[in-house]
Amino acid sequence: MTLPDPAGTAAVPPPGCPAHAGGTAAATGPAATAHRGTLPGGLPVGVPLTPLYGAAVAEDPHGLYARLRAQYGPVAPIELEPGVEAWLVLGYPELLELTRNEALFSKDSRRWRVPAEGRLAPDSRLQPMTSWRPTLLNLDGAEHQRLRAAVADTLAQIDHRQLRGTTESSANALIDSWGPDGTADLVAQYARRLPLLVFTQLLGLPADAGPHLIRLISHIADSGAESVRANQEFQAVLVDLVQRRRATPSADLTSWLLAHPAALTDEEAVHHLVVMMVAGNETTICWTGNTLRLLLTDRRFRATLTGGRLTVADALEEVLWRDPPTQNFPGRWATGDTVLGGQYISEGDMLVLGLAAANADPAAQGPGALGHAVLGGNRAHLAWGAGKHVCPAQHPARIIVETAVETLLHRLPDLQLAVPAHELAWRPSPWSRALVSLPVLYSAFTPPRQPALERPSAWTPPQIPEEQDTTPVPDSVDPVDPVTTDPDPSGSTSSDATSTGRTPASGKPARRSWWSSLAGWWSGQ
Repeated sequence: MTLPDPAGTAAVPPPGCPAHAGGTAAATGPAATAHRGTLPGGLPVGVPLTPLYGAAVAEDPHGLYARLRAQYGPVAPIELEPGVEAWLVLGYPELLELTRNEALFSKDSRRWRVPAEGRLAPDSRLQPMTSWRPTLLNLDGAEHQRLRAAVADTLAQIDHRQLRGTTESSANALIDSWGPDGTADLVAQYARRLPLLVFTQLLGLPADAGPHLIRLISHIADSGAESVRANQEFQAVLVDLVQRRRATPSADLTSWLLAHPAALTDEEAVHHLVVMMVAGNETTICWTGNTLRLLLTDRRFRATLTGGRLTVADALEEVLWRDPPTQNFPGRWATGDTVLGGQYISEGDMLVLGLAAANADPAAQGPGALGHAVLGGNRAHLAWGAGKHVCPAQHPARIIVETAVETLLHRLPDLQLAVPAHELAWRPSPWSRALVSLPVLYSAFTPPRQPALERPSAWTPPQIPEEQDTTPVPDSVDPVDPVTTDPDPSGSTSSDATSTGRTPASGKPARRSWWSSLAGWWSGQ
């Protein structure tokens, strides 16, 4: 990458740079809104900015990223909320440069020019995701390495075999709690509940804290109207946990983090628990839901339900390439004036990591590859980030998600979507790629596998308490033709002689008229 001549930066833009072409490079369409101020890199007043929020980023993010790439190249000007501009890094090589060049692109959000200029409201929905905290996410250099070592070493104490067994027993408990009518929402009743059953126990939180934490984390991750309040309340829960574990250590992640030689303060410990819960839990939820969606809707993977060559592991990797749980991540902040992807970046500008967009960059796979190839064996994606800040929790997360998916497919061998695939809706989050709901039909349960023999471990698998399922149940049922609800039947075989059918009184599955209200509830409406 070539740095500009400081004396000529403002006067001589890069040849052909669309960001400096004035009205000829303006974005078009209803998603573009004109900015009435000075944009980073000297963009002229009135240049339309494409919002990275709302319906556009939820309904068709791949189309949005493709349009931005075609118009601006690998780095595009965007709007995070009205009046708040940033750069979205869409290019694979450019994102690697961004994450590896700590001297030019810092993780310290206190460098951001927008709040420094008084343009970020105290109640901005961006505050929880961009405010500086004393964590590994917001620091560079030696201090980052100290905190990252504490988190990585703490996570390394988890016994992976025990984690797999705990996740499987938790998944079985959830499946067994479903009603006899042969319907379920795999987001609300499975993906959103399962990680909390594991995470709360790993951290030393009471199991009954799960439902409340789900709501708080969802608000934080969505940068919604309730995100500021949810962020404050969530931190209060963890402050109490740290104080209790400081006084009475136990065999859990919180106690191990506090005992690490890095000697974290209570404040540092609380903030890192926030990172583990929000980043780890939300990522696991989205990865589980998106993988189940792929298995139920993609012809190549539907065949695997009855013995095809593609595996659950292949599906996990394909999701990380095409619909990673974190599609965009804030961010990096320029430490000085520079150039990235042909765009002039000014000191204090914010750059958003476009993880999903960079994965789709032809530079990563070659033209057309992402549209047709199976990517199960390729882990060169950027779903976990890159550089010194690559996610340290990817291995435990993979165990939880893979176990969750495999357990569900074993227990419900004839699982199918209850609605046409195109009716599935996504949450309007600029950061997470998350389904609102995933309604399914099934006819029988297969008994759980025999548990593996336990061996001594550094921690004790949690006991799953009985929990009353508050998910609404439809008042009436109508026959549903599998051919109409699923245009691509997989030919799944019925469960074997050990399967347990639904009770005779359960009737047949129904069209779920309450899905729309459930979707509104999850999106905070």
